[in-house]
Amino acid sequence: MKVRSILGAARRKALCSLHVRSISLNGRGPIVSFSFDDFPRTAYTAGGAILERYGVRGTYYTAMGLMNSCNELGDQFRAADLDSLLERGHELASHTFTHFSSRTVSCKDFCDDVEKGRKAIEKATGVNPTNFAYPFGDVTLANKRTLNARGVSPAAASARGIIPGVNGPAVDLNLLRANSLYGDADRSPDAARLIRENSDRKTWLIFYTHDVRPHPSPYGCTPELLDAVVHCAVQSDSKILTVQEALMDLGVQKANSKVQVRNCVPV
Repeated sequence: MKVRSILGAARRKALCSLHVRSISLNGRGPIVSFSFDDFPRTAYTAGGAILERYGVRGTYYTAMGLMNSCNELGDQFRAADLDSLLERGHELASHTFTHFSSRTVSCKDFCDDVEKGRKAIEKATGVNPTNFAYPFGDVTLANKRTLNARGVSPAAASARGIIPGVNGPAVDLNLLRANSLYGDADRSPDAARLIRENSDRKTWLIFYTHDVRPHPSPYGCTPELLDAVVHCAVQSDSKILTVQEALMDLGVQKANSKVQVRNCVPV
């Protein structure tokens, strides 16, 4: 177990220190972003509704191959959810097409699936999803290097993993850090601590989860937990932005024409 822990730490260190595309926050923090992976319908129907009650929006990392399916996360999104999500000002991002781990296939096959997922979203919605997240958070050095070199990590705007921590003052756009939001309301103090740390350091904090329902999967959260954490973030001095909005704020990315301007979207 100790050897495995040491190897894991060494792998994370290598991933975070090599093939870095760094930008500075330039004092633009604190920023908090809420994201949902895959995505289960409840991430939008329940999770999106919670965000909207507070006047904020989320980023939905979407694997188009999961559309209309059902798994341990519950029912996955439907085609109509994509347009609805965009119309209400949320961000649609990419999560490959097939949703397999980058560690289980060749680098070429993985990069091809990333591009297939991006094109599928663009075909369905007219939106080019310019941000990306690795399924299962699995990243290899080869994929981190190759995705950026080929420009298929949705226009190389950003790629998000699941290595915890805050982003900044230097941000690696090739591997954004993110923190899980799993479980029930008793986990909210941990999230509140992260929000306070992020505020103190003036950095960028990203949360991620999957399903949002009263009895979530091990990879989801209850509506009560999400509500408590969003409330805490809104009450802090943080800007609550989608990943796309955060990159726009940092001057990295231009607005996607189909995504609604926040203050034009009814709450």
